[in-house]
Amino acid sequence: MSGSRANRPLTRVVALLGVLACWLGFAVLTAAPASAHAEILTSTPVDGSRLTTMPALVTLRLSENVGIQQGSLQILDQRGERVDDDHVVQPGAEAEVIGIRVRPGLGDGSYRVNYAFVSADSHPVHGGFAFVVGTGPLLNSTGAVSGSSGTDPLVDVLFTGFRWASFGGAMLMGGLVFALFCRTGARTDPRARRLVLVGCGVSAVAAIAALLLQGPYGAGRGLAEVFSGPLLATTLGASYGKLLVLRAGVVLALAWLAKRLLVPTDDLPDRLRSRYENVAAVAGFVTLLTFSAAGHAITDSIPFVSISADLCHFAALTVWLGGLSQLSLCLFRRRPEADLQQTLARFSPLAATAVGVVSVSGVVLGLLVVPSISALWTSTYGVLLCLKLLGFAALLAVANASRKAVLRRTDTPTTEAAGAVGTLATVTPRVTPRMTPRVTPRVLRRAVATELAISTVVLLLAAILSSTAPPV
Repeated sequence: MSGSRANRPLTRVVALLGVLACWLGFAVLTAAPASAHAEILTSTPVDGSRLTTMPALVTLRLSENVGIQQGSLQILDQRGERVDDDHVVQPGAEAEVIGIRVRPGLGDGSYRVNYAFVSADSHPVHGGFAFVVGTGPLLNSTGAVSGSSGTDPLVDVLFTGFRWASFGGAMLMGGLVFALFCRTGARTDPRARRLVLVGCGVSAVAAIAALLLQGPYGAGRGLAEVFSGPLLATTLGASYGKLLVLRAGVVLALAWLAKRLLVPTDDLPDRLRSRYENVAAVAGFVTLLTFSAAGHAITDSIPFVSISADLCHFAALTVWLGGLSQLSLCLFRRRPEADLQQTLARFSPLAATAVGVVSVSGVVLGLLVVPSISALWTSTYGVLLCLKLLGFAALLAVANASRKAVLRRTDTPTTEAAGAVGTLATVTPRVTPRMTPRVTPRVLRRAVATELAISTVVLLLAAILSSTAPPV
């Protein structure tokens, strides 16, 4: 009866996630498909054209609706001075067409149009084209004013760094699952609660930093424009900016819930604990959704499949790596906990399931994003993806090696019982009263430390991948 009562919160969490998944599936399935990334289809005037009079309006037709992003268009003369009214508009009924008006009274000469905007998957799109009014020379892409269309290197590095931090914060937050369902002593260990709260704090700070950096990152501006009002307003008006605000708010709510859940069982009534667990599950789901809905998955032609796969991939990673981070609290201390064997036995099937989900969903995402096998070595995105796969393979290899090492150090030769102590649990243990394997903490410490180090590199590669446009 007690086991049934203990499983009720988890059952309700699964039910809530099922309802939210159905809602997400309906919302995404009914959305209009997007292209791989935003592209310029046509422009008025066209690149290299020679005109007799100066047009009053310069327009671009894009492959997707990017909204009105102020600062995304500039018209410069051959001296590099702006000759537009600095106000991007959608001149007609078509949301994919954006434009900017030209200042009146301009004479003949060469002009260049620079564009720098952010597509639906948060990637910046930069470029430019030129036209001539009268008989002057054409200002080509090597002109003095063309350099302003590139992404600032420092902003680019910082933006990728904060994405890495946001992934790391999400992994630490995922340790809440381990603390609630795998380790009994987590509710009385302030370090377990502190680790989850650190993850929430890192995620919130990274979201706010990304919100401030997105404007200069997309517009090709420098770090001095981080607090630019127009750029920030443009970011807040885009779906990516709204998702970042939502993420910051939800992770702070999750931190509040974690502080109330990770307390001794007697300090929190069962009814209230069940409520908090349900709300925490919803908050965790929404947090994961803000990552999946702002990446490459949103631009796939079948977004329901790609977002579902990305959501499963990221959720499994957070549970797995978050569990490893919490497991390190049990191991890196003078004396291992008395219930370490029970903790490992609970984490083992959870980790094994997470590894399976990561593997399957990763294959699905790879097939959706990478257009051909040759793109794996002919594109930057493909090479980074291969490096990430090698990192994942290294994680599995370390887990398997640690499991075999532990098998040789147990009192009982029963492999299924000894498998309970494998950090990734490549086999699911079935521990009986007659099976009494002795855990070897030193082996586990070394294995967990190695896995956490490799996972840090894998998350860095994931952050760089999320900032790299996939091959077309």
